Amino acid sequence: MPRFVIIGAGPTGLGAAWRLNRLGIHDWLLLEKTPTAGGLAGSVTDEAGFTWDLGGHVQFSHYRVFDELMDDLLPDGWIEHEREAWVWMRDRFIPYPFQNNIRHLPHEEMVECVCGIVQALKNRSDARPKHFADQFERSMGPGIARVFLHPYNFKVWAYPPEELNTKWLGERVAIPDLERVLRNVFAGKDDVSWGPNNTFRFPKYGGTGSIWRECARRLPAERMRFGASVEHIDTAARTVRLSSSETIPYTYLINSLPLDLFVRNSDLASPLGPHADKLVHSSTHIVGLGLKGTAPEHLKTKCWMYFPEENCPFYRVTVFSNYSPNNVPDATRFWSLMAEVSESPVKPVDEERVVEEVIQGALNTRLIASRDEICDLFRVRLEHGYPTPSLRRDEALDVLLPALAERGVYSRGRFGAWKYEVSNQDHSLMQGVEVVDHLVLGTDEITLWHPEVANGPKKKGPVEP
Repeated sequence: MPRFVIIGAGPTGLGAAWRLNRLGIHDWLLLEKTPTAGGLAGSVTDEAGFTWDLGGHVQFSHYRVFDELMDDLLPDGWIEHEREAWVWMRDRFIPYPFQNNIRHLPHEEMVECVCGIVQALKNRSDARPKHFADQFERSMGPGIARVFLHPYNFKVWAYPPEELNTKWLGERVAIPDLERVLRNVFAGKDDVSWGPNNTFRFPKYGGTGSIWRECARRLPAERMRFGASVEHIDTAARTVRLSSSETIPYTYLINSLPLDLFVRNSDLASPLGPHADKLVHSSTHIVGLGLKGTAPEHLKTKCWMYFPEENCPFYRVTVFSNYSPNNVPDATRFWSLMAEVSESPVKPVDEERVVEEVIQGALNTRLIASRDEICDLFRVRLEHGYPTPSLRRDEALDVLLPALAERGVYSRGRFGAWKYEVSNQDHSLMQGVEVVDHLVLGTDEITLWHPEVANGPKKKGPVEP
Protein backbone atom coordinates (compact mmCIF):
# COMPACT_ATOMS: atom_id res chain seq x y z
CA MET A 1 0.00 0.00 0.00
CA PRO A 2 1.47 3.40 -0.91
CA ARG A 3 1.77 5.34 2.30
CA PHE A 4 1.52 8.63 0.36
CA VAL A 5 -0.73 9.33 -2.61
CA ILE A 6 -0.28 12.72 -4.28
CA ILE A 7 -2.96 14.21 -6.54
CA GLY A 8 -1.64 16.65 -9.13
CA ALA A 9 1.73 17.19 -10.85
CA GLY A 10 1.87 20.95 -10.51
CA PRO A 11 4.44 22.67 -8.28
CA THR A 12 2.76 21.45 -5.07
CA GLY A 13 2.50 17.78 -5.99
CA LEU A 14 5.99 17.77 -7.48
CA GLY A 15 7.34 19.50 -4.37
CA ALA A 16 5.85 16.76 -2.20
CA ALA A 17 7.21 14.02 -4.47
CA TRP A 18 10.63 15.66 -4.65
CA ARG A 19 10.83 15.91 -0.87
CA LEU A 20 9.70 12.32 -0.30
CA ASN A 21 12.30 11.13 -2.78
CA ARG A 22 14.98 13.26 -1.13
CA LEU A 23 14.08 11.79 2.27
CA GLY A 24 14.51 8.28 0.88
CA ILE A 25 10.82 7.42 1.17
CA HIS A 26 9.76 5.18 -1.70
CA ASP A 27 6.16 4.21 -0.93
CA TRP A 28 4.47 7.11 -2.73
CA LEU A 29 2.43 7.47 -5.89
CA LEU A 30 1.67 10.65 -7.83
CA LEU A 31 -1.51 10.86 -9.95
CA GLU A 32 -1.96 13.44 -12.72
CA LYS A 33 -4.91 13.51 -15.11
CA THR A 34 -3.08 15.29 -17.96
CA PRO A 35 -0.22 13.86 -20.05
CA THR A 36 2.44 16.25 -18.70
CA ALA A 37 3.60 17.93 -15.51
CA GLY A 38 3.13 21.60 -14.66
CA GLY A 39 -0.52 22.17 -13.83
CA LEU A 40 -1.35 25.88 -13.87
CA ALA A 41 2.40 26.51 -14.25
CA GLY A 42 2.48 24.55 -17.50
CA SER A 43 3.32 25.72 -21.01
CA VAL A 44 2.19 24.87 -24.53
CA THR A 45 4.07 25.11 -27.81
CA ASP A 46 1.52 25.38 -30.61
CA GLU A 47 1.71 24.06 -34.17
CA ALA A 48 3.14 27.36 -35.42
CA GLY A 49 6.08 27.09 -33.01
CA PHE A 50 4.98 29.77 -30.52
CA THR A 51 5.32 28.89 -26.82
CA TRP A 52 2.68 30.09 -24.34
CA ASP A 53 2.47 29.91 -20.55
CA LEU A 54 -0.84 29.27 -18.82
CA GLY A 55 -0.78 32.75 -17.31
CA GLY A 56 1.74 35.48 -16.65
CA HIS A 57 4.35 33.54 -14.65
CA VAL A 58 7.77 34.77 -13.57
CA GLN A 59 10.39 33.15 -11.34
CA PHE A 60 11.19 34.90 -8.09
CA SER A 61 11.46 33.31 -4.71
CA HIS A 62 11.10 33.65 -0.95
CA TYR A 63 13.14 30.49 -0.28
CA ARG A 64 16.77 29.58 -0.81
CA VAL A 65 15.82 25.91 -1.18
CA PHE A 66 13.55 26.86 -4.08
CA ASP A 67 16.36 28.84 -5.72
CA GLU A 68 18.72 25.89 -5.32
CA LEU A 69 16.21 23.52 -6.89
CA MET A 70 15.66 25.87 -9.84
CA ASP A 71 19.44 26.12 -10.34
CA ASP A 72 19.69 22.35 -10.26
CA LEU A 73 16.81 21.72 -12.65
CA LEU A 74 17.94 24.24 -15.29
CA PRO A 75 21.62 24.91 -14.50
CA ASP A 76 22.32 26.91 -17.68
CA GLY A 77 18.75 27.46 -18.71
CA TRP A 78 17.81 30.89 -17.38
CA ILE A 79 17.52 34.44 -18.68
CA GLU A 80 17.74 37.17 -16.02
CA HIS A 81 15.41 40.17 -16.24
CA GLU A 82 14.88 43.47 -14.50
CA ARG A 83 11.18 44.03 -14.12
CA GLU A 84 9.69 46.65 -16.38
CA ALA A 85 6.01 46.80 -15.48
CA TRP A 86 3.63 49.53 -16.62
CA VAL A 87 0.04 50.68 -16.36
CA TRP A 88 -1.69 51.76 -19.58
CA MET A 89 -4.34 54.38 -18.95
CA ARG A 90 -5.31 57.84 -20.09
CA ASP A 91 -3.70 56.99 -23.43
CA ARG A 92 -0.21 56.68 -21.93
CA PHE A 93 2.10 54.30 -20.09
CA ILE A 94 2.61 54.97 -16.37
CA PRO A 95 5.43 53.12 -14.53
CA TYR A 96 4.49 50.55 -11.91
CA PRO A 97 3.76 50.87 -9.02
CA PHE A 98 1.07 53.32 -10.05
CA GLN A 99 0.78 55.05 -6.68
CA ASN A 100 4.42 56.15 -6.79
CA ASN A 101 4.17 57.52 -10.32
CA ILE A 102 0.98 59.56 -10.41
CA ARG A 103 2.93 62.46 -11.91
CA HIS A 104 2.16 60.88 -15.30
CA LEU A 105 -1.58 61.42 -14.89
CA PRO A 106 -3.41 64.39 -16.40
CA HIS A 107 -2.89 67.36 -14.06
CA GLU A 108 -6.39 67.37 -12.55
CA GLU A 109 -6.27 63.69 -11.67
CA MET A 110 -2.74 63.97 -10.31
CA VAL A 111 -3.94 66.70 -7.94
CA GLU A 112 -6.96 64.57 -6.98
CA CYS A 113 -4.68 61.65 -6.12
CA VAL A 114 -2.23 63.75 -4.08
CA CYS A 115 -5.07 65.39 -2.16
CA GLY A 116 -6.55 61.94 -1.57
CA ILE A 117 -3.30 60.71 0.00
CA VAL A 118 -3.30 63.77 2.29
CA GLN A 119 -6.94 63.09 3.18
CA ALA A 120 -6.13 59.45 3.97
CA LEU A 121 -3.30 60.52 6.29
CA LYS A 122 -5.54 63.03 8.08
CA ASN A 123 -8.30 60.44 8.55
CA ARG A 124 -6.01 57.60 9.59
CA SER A 125 -7.77 55.12 11.86
CA ASP A 126 -6.80 51.97 13.73
CA ALA A 127 -10.19 50.43 12.97
CA ARG A 128 -10.01 47.18 11.06
CA PRO A 129 -10.91 47.56 7.34
CA LYS A 130 -14.23 45.98 6.42
CA HIS A 131 -12.94 44.72 3.06
CA PHE A 132 -10.27 45.28 0.44
CA ALA A 133 -11.91 48.40 -1.03
CA ASP A 134 -12.17 49.93 2.43
CA GLN A 135 -8.49 49.14 3.00
CA PHE A 136 -7.14 50.73 -0.16
CA GLU A 137 -9.43 53.76 0.11
CA ARG A 138 -8.17 54.36 3.66
CA SER A 139 -4.51 53.82 2.85
CA MET A 140 -4.27 55.50 -0.55
CA GLY A 141 -7.16 57.91 -0.56
CA PRO A 142 -10.25 58.28 -2.73
CA GLY A 143 -8.34 59.66 -5.72
CA ILE A 144 -6.12 56.65 -6.40
CA ALA A 145 -9.03 54.39 -5.50
CA ARG A 146 -11.31 55.96 -8.10
CA VAL A 147 -8.73 56.43 -10.83
CA PHE A 148 -6.99 53.05 -10.66
CA LEU A 149 -7.64 50.64 -7.80
CA HIS A 150 -11.42 50.18 -8.09
CA PRO A 151 -11.52 49.58 -11.85
CA TYR A 152 -8.35 47.51 -12.01
CA ASN A 153 -9.19 45.22 -9.11
CA PHE A 154 -12.64 44.46 -10.45
CA LYS A 155 -11.04 43.64 -13.78
CA VAL A 156 -8.43 41.28 -12.36
CA TRP A 157 -10.48 39.58 -9.64
CA ALA A 158 -13.77 39.59 -11.57
CA TYR A 159 -15.48 40.44 -8.27
CA PRO A 160 -16.04 43.84 -6.64
CA PRO A 161 -13.19 44.66 -4.22
CA GLU A 162 -15.86 45.13 -1.55
CA GLU A 163 -16.22 41.33 -1.61
CA LEU A 164 -12.52 40.61 -0.92
CA ASN A 165 -10.81 40.36 2.45
CA THR A 166 -7.51 42.04 3.32
CA LYS A 167 -5.49 39.12 4.69
CA TRP A 168 -4.00 38.29 1.28
CA LEU A 169 -2.28 41.66 0.84
CA GLY A 170 1.06 41.14 2.58
CA GLU A 171 3.84 42.63 0.46
CA ARG A 172 1.73 42.96 -2.68
CA VAL A 173 0.54 46.57 -2.33
CA ALA A 174 2.89 49.54 -1.98
CA ILE A 175 1.40 51.97 0.55
CA PRO A 176 2.11 55.49 -0.74
CA ASP A 177 4.70 57.58 1.03
CA LEU A 178 3.51 61.18 0.63
CA GLU A 179 7.00 62.64 0.76
CA ARG A 180 8.21 60.15 -1.83
CA VAL A 181 5.21 60.81 -4.09
CA LEU A 182 5.74 64.58 -3.92
CA ARG A 183 9.46 64.25 -4.60
CA ASN A 184 8.64 62.21 -7.69
CA VAL A 185 6.08 64.81 -8.81
CA PHE A 186 8.33 67.84 -8.38
CA ALA A 187 11.53 66.18 -9.55
CA GLY A 188 9.87 64.54 -12.54
CA LYS A 189 11.28 61.22 -11.37
CA ASP A 190 10.04 57.71 -12.12
CA ASP A 191 9.94 55.32 -9.16
CA VAL A 192 10.02 51.71 -10.29
CA SER A 193 12.08 49.76 -7.74
CA TRP A 194 9.38 48.66 -5.28
CA GLY A 195 8.12 45.10 -5.07
CA PRO A 196 9.00 41.48 -4.39
CA ASN A 197 9.69 40.68 -8.04
CA ASN A 198 11.69 43.70 -9.27
CA THR A 199 14.11 41.16 -10.72
CA PHE A 200 13.16 37.76 -12.03
CA ARG A 201 14.32 35.03 -14.34
CA PHE A 202 12.70 32.93 -17.03
CA PRO A 203 13.61 29.66 -18.75
CA LYS A 204 15.48 30.00 -22.04
CA TYR A 205 13.50 27.18 -23.64
CA GLY A 206 10.04 25.72 -23.23
CA GLY A 207 8.38 28.36 -21.07
CA THR A 208 7.65 28.01 -17.36
CA GLY A 209 6.40 24.49 -17.91
CA SER A 210 9.90 23.33 -18.80
CA ILE A 211 10.87 23.67 -15.13
CA TRP A 212 8.20 21.29 -13.95
CA ARG A 213 8.61 18.84 -16.80
CA GLU A 214 12.28 18.57 -15.86
CA CYS A 215 11.39 18.17 -12.19
CA ALA A 216 9.06 15.30 -13.07
CA ARG A 217 11.71 13.74 -15.33
CA ARG A 218 14.14 13.60 -12.40
CA LEU A 219 11.67 11.66 -10.24
CA PRO A 220 11.15 7.86 -10.41
CA ALA A 221 8.87 7.25 -13.39
CA GLU A 222 7.36 4.14 -11.80
CA ARG A 223 5.89 6.27 -9.00
CA MET A 224 4.13 8.75 -11.30
CA ARG A 225 1.04 8.05 -13.37
CA PHE A 226 -0.01 10.55 -16.00
CA GLY A 227 -3.42 10.32 -17.62
CA ALA A 228 -4.80 9.10 -14.27
CA SER A 229 -7.99 11.03 -13.51
CA VAL A 230 -9.32 10.92 -9.95
CA GLU A 231 -13.07 10.30 -9.87
CA HIS A 232 -13.86 9.83 -6.17
CA ILE A 233 -12.13 9.93 -2.80
CA ASP A 234 -13.39 7.86 0.11
CA THR A 235 -11.77 9.49 3.13
CA ALA A 236 -13.32 7.00 5.55
CA ALA A 237 -11.82 4.02 3.72
CA ARG A 238 -8.77 6.07 2.69
CA THR A 239 -9.01 5.15 -0.96
CA VAL A 240 -8.90 7.01 -4.28
CA ARG A 241 -10.95 5.73 -7.21
CA LEU A 242 -9.79 6.58 -10.71
CA SER A 243 -12.00 7.05 -13.77
CA SER A 244 -10.68 3.65 -14.90
CA SER A 245 -12.44 2.21 -11.79
CA GLU A 246 -9.11 1.29 -10.19
CA THR A 247 -9.05 1.89 -6.44
CA ILE A 248 -5.84 3.01 -4.77
CA PRO A 249 -5.42 2.96 -0.96
CA TYR A 250 -3.47 5.55 0.98
CA THR A 251 -2.34 6.38 4.48
CA TYR A 252 -1.73 10.05 3.71
CA LEU A 253 -3.26 11.88 0.75
CA ILE A 254 -1.63 15.12 -0.43
CA ASN A 255 -4.15 16.90 -2.61
CA SER A 256 -3.61 19.82 -4.98
CA LEU A 257 -6.96 19.57 -6.77
CA PRO A 258 -9.16 22.63 -6.25
CA LEU A 259 -10.50 22.22 -2.73
CA ASP A 260 -14.14 22.76 -3.72
CA LEU A 261 -13.94 20.03 -6.40
CA PHE A 262 -12.15 17.67 -4.04
CA VAL A 263 -14.88 17.98 -1.42
CA ARG A 264 -17.67 17.50 -3.97
CA ASN A 265 -15.97 14.38 -5.34
CA SER A 266 -15.52 12.79 -1.93
CA ASP A 267 -17.58 11.03 0.69
CA LEU A 268 -17.58 14.33 2.61
CA ALA A 269 -19.67 16.15 -0.03
CA SER A 270 -22.73 16.23 2.20
CA PRO A 271 -21.27 17.45 5.51
CA LEU A 272 -18.57 19.71 4.02
CA GLY A 273 -20.23 20.79 0.78
CA PRO A 274 -21.89 23.89 2.31
CA HIS A 275 -18.48 25.08 3.48
CA ALA A 276 -16.86 24.36 0.10
CA ASP A 277 -19.64 26.41 -1.50
CA LYS A 278 -18.31 29.48 0.34
CA LEU A 279 -15.08 29.31 -1.68
CA VAL A 280 -15.03 31.66 -4.65
CA HIS A 281 -12.80 31.58 -7.72
CA SER A 282 -12.44 33.35 -11.03
CA SER A 283 -11.66 31.79 -14.39
CA THR A 284 -8.96 33.03 -16.74
CA HIS A 285 -8.86 33.21 -20.53
CA ILE A 286 -5.32 33.19 -21.93
CA VAL A 287 -5.16 34.68 -25.43
CA GLY A 288 -1.84 34.66 -27.28
CA LEU A 289 -1.11 36.78 -30.33
CA GLY A 290 1.77 35.58 -32.50
CA LEU A 291 2.95 38.59 -34.49
CA LYS A 292 5.07 39.22 -37.56
CA GLY A 293 8.14 41.42 -37.37
CA THR A 294 9.71 42.58 -34.12
CA ALA A 295 8.24 44.36 -31.09
CA PRO A 296 7.68 48.09 -31.64
CA GLU A 297 10.06 50.48 -29.94
CA HIS A 298 7.68 51.34 -27.06
CA LEU A 299 7.39 47.61 -26.12
CA LYS A 300 10.95 46.40 -26.74
CA THR A 301 11.98 46.35 -23.07
CA LYS A 302 8.62 46.01 -21.30
CA CYS A 303 7.79 42.86 -19.35
CA TRP A 304 4.10 43.17 -18.56
CA MET A 305 1.42 45.85 -18.48
CA TYR A 306 -1.77 46.41 -16.47
CA PHE A 307 -4.98 47.70 -18.09
CA PRO A 308 -7.65 49.16 -15.77
CA GLU A 309 -9.79 50.85 -18.44
CA GLU A 310 -12.81 49.56 -20.36
CA ASN A 311 -11.36 49.94 -23.85
CA CYS A 312 -9.91 46.41 -23.64
CA PRO A 313 -11.07 43.17 -21.98
CA PHE A 314 -7.69 42.11 -20.55
CA TYR A 315 -6.30 43.12 -17.18
CA ARG A 316 -2.71 42.20 -18.01
CA VAL A 317 -0.63 41.66 -21.14
CA THR A 318 2.86 40.17 -21.21
CA VAL A 319 5.31 40.85 -24.03
CA PHE A 320 6.06 37.15 -23.94
CA SER A 321 8.76 37.19 -26.61
CA ASN A 322 10.75 39.55 -24.35
CA TYR A 323 10.95 36.84 -21.69
CA SER A 324 12.85 34.55 -24.04
CA PRO A 325 13.56 34.84 -27.77
CA ASN A 326 12.82 31.12 -27.94
CA ASN A 327 9.15 31.72 -27.11
CA VAL A 328 8.73 32.46 -30.85
CA PRO A 329 9.81 30.39 -33.87
CA ASP A 330 12.37 32.98 -35.04
CA ALA A 331 13.05 36.10 -32.96
CA THR A 332 14.23 38.00 -36.04
CA ARG A 333 10.85 37.51 -37.71
CA PHE A 334 8.28 37.16 -34.92
CA TRP A 335 7.26 38.47 -31.51
CA SER A 336 4.33 37.71 -29.20
CA LEU A 337 1.84 39.13 -26.72
CA MET A 338 -0.06 37.13 -24.12
CA ALA A 339 -3.27 38.60 -22.69
CA GLU A 340 -5.27 37.53 -19.62
CA VAL A 341 -9.00 38.07 -19.25
CA SER A 342 -10.85 37.23 -16.03
CA GLU A 343 -14.34 35.74 -15.77
CA SER A 344 -16.85 35.11 -12.99
CA PRO A 345 -20.62 34.96 -12.57
CA VAL A 346 -20.61 38.73 -11.98
CA LYS A 347 -18.19 39.38 -14.86
CA PRO A 348 -19.20 37.05 -17.70
CA VAL A 349 -17.10 36.55 -20.83
CA ASP A 350 -18.43 35.59 -24.25
CA GLU A 351 -16.14 32.72 -25.24
CA GLU A 352 -17.02 33.09 -28.90
CA ARG A 353 -15.98 36.74 -28.92
CA VAL A 354 -13.12 36.92 -26.44
CA VAL A 355 -10.36 36.54 -29.06
CA GLU A 356 -11.86 39.27 -31.24
CA GLU A 357 -12.28 41.52 -28.21
CA VAL A 358 -8.64 40.97 -27.23
CA ILE A 359 -7.49 41.87 -30.75
CA GLN A 360 -9.61 45.03 -30.75
CA GLY A 361 -8.33 45.87 -27.27
CA ALA A 362 -4.74 45.46 -28.49
CA LEU A 363 -5.50 47.95 -31.26
CA ASN A 364 -7.24 50.35 -28.86
CA THR A 365 -4.26 50.36 -26.48
CA ARG A 366 -1.65 50.60 -29.26
CA LEU A 367 -0.09 47.25 -28.54
CA ILE A 368 -0.42 46.44 -32.21
CA ALA A 369 -0.90 48.75 -35.17
CA SER A 370 -2.81 46.42 -37.50
CA ARG A 371 -4.58 43.07 -37.60
CA ASP A 372 -2.27 42.20 -40.46
CA GLU A 373 0.55 41.72 -37.93
CA ILE A 374 -1.19 38.66 -36.44
CA CYS A 375 0.05 35.35 -37.76
CA ASP A 376 -0.87 33.01 -34.90
CA LEU A 377 -3.65 32.81 -32.30
CA PHE A 378 -3.73 30.79 -29.09
CA ARG A 379 -6.55 30.54 -26.57
CA VAL A 380 -7.24 28.46 -23.50
CA ARG A 381 -9.74 28.88 -20.68
CA LEU A 382 -8.70 27.93 -17.15
CA GLU A 383 -11.79 27.27 -15.06
CA HIS A 384 -9.84 27.76 -11.84
CA GLY A 385 -7.67 30.80 -12.51
CA TYR A 386 -7.52 32.77 -9.24
CA PRO A 387 -8.46 31.55 -5.74
CA THR A 388 -10.45 34.59 -4.69
CA PRO A 389 -9.70 35.82 -1.14
CA SER A 390 -13.38 36.42 -0.48
CA LEU A 391 -14.82 37.65 2.80
CA ARG A 392 -15.94 34.13 3.78
CA ARG A 393 -12.84 32.29 2.58
CA ASP A 394 -11.16 31.87 5.96
CA GLU A 395 -14.43 30.85 7.56
CA ALA A 396 -14.60 27.98 5.07
CA LEU A 397 -10.92 27.02 5.31
CA ASP A 398 -11.06 26.92 9.10
CA VAL A 399 -13.56 24.06 8.77
CA LEU A 400 -12.38 22.29 5.61
CA LEU A 401 -8.64 21.92 6.12
CA PRO A 402 -8.79 20.49 9.69
CA ALA A 403 -11.71 18.19 8.80
CA LEU A 404 -9.74 16.71 5.92
CA ALA A 405 -6.56 16.39 7.99
CA GLU A 406 -8.47 14.28 10.52
CA ARG A 407 -8.92 11.74 7.71
CA GLY A 408 -5.35 11.85 6.48
CA VAL A 409 -5.97 14.35 3.68
CA TYR A 410 -3.69 17.36 3.39
CA SER A 411 -4.95 19.79 0.76
CA ARG A 412 -2.21 22.19 -0.31
CA GLY A 413 -1.20 24.52 -3.13
CA ARG A 414 -2.73 27.39 -5.09
CA PHE A 415 -6.22 25.89 -5.13
CA GLY A 416 -5.72 23.00 -2.74
CA ALA A 417 -5.34 25.42 0.18
CA TRP A 418 -7.05 28.40 -1.51
CA LYS A 419 -4.71 31.05 -0.06
CA TYR A 420 -3.82 33.52 -2.76
CA GLU A 421 -1.23 35.18 -0.53
CA VAL A 422 0.92 32.03 -0.74
CA SER A 423 0.01 30.72 -4.19
CA ASN A 424 3.01 31.61 -6.35
CA GLN A 425 5.15 28.78 -7.74
CA ASP A 426 7.68 29.00 -4.90
CA HIS A 427 4.94 29.05 -2.26
CA SER A 428 3.12 26.15 -3.91
CA LEU A 429 6.20 23.95 -4.16
CA MET A 430 7.11 24.69 -0.56
CA GLN A 431 3.61 23.80 0.64
CA GLY A 432 4.22 20.35 -0.84
CA VAL A 433 7.68 20.16 0.72
CA GLU A 434 6.56 21.39 4.13
CA VAL A 435 3.57 19.08 4.43
CA VAL A 436 5.86 16.11 3.81
CA ASP A 437 8.29 17.37 6.45
CA HIS A 438 5.37 17.86 8.83
CA LEU A 439 4.13 14.30 8.34
CA VAL A 440 7.56 12.64 8.32
CA LEU A 441 9.71 14.83 10.57
CA GLY A 442 7.09 16.56 12.71
CA THR A 443 8.12 20.09 11.68
CA ASP A 444 5.76 23.05 11.34
CA GLU A 445 4.25 24.14 8.03
CA ILE A 446 5.25 27.77 7.80
CA THR A 447 4.03 28.74 4.33
CA LEU A 448 0.41 27.65 4.73
CA TRP A 449 -0.19 28.68 8.33
CA HIS A 450 2.09 31.73 8.58
CA PRO A 451 2.04 33.60 5.24
CA GLU A 452 3.46 36.72 6.90
CA VAL A 453 6.59 34.72 7.79
CA ALA A 454 6.77 32.98 4.41
CA ASN A 455 6.68 36.34 2.65
CA GLY A 456 9.36 37.81 4.89
CA PRO A 457 13.14 37.52 4.48
CA LYS A 458 14.32 34.59 2.38
CA LYS A 459 14.56 31.31 4.30
CA LYS A 460 16.79 28.25 3.99
CA GLY A 461 13.89 25.83 3.83
CA PRO A 462 13.82 22.26 5.15
CA VAL A 463 16.83 20.85 6.94
CA GLU A 464 18.34 17.91 5.05
CA PRO A 465 18.35 14.58 6.92
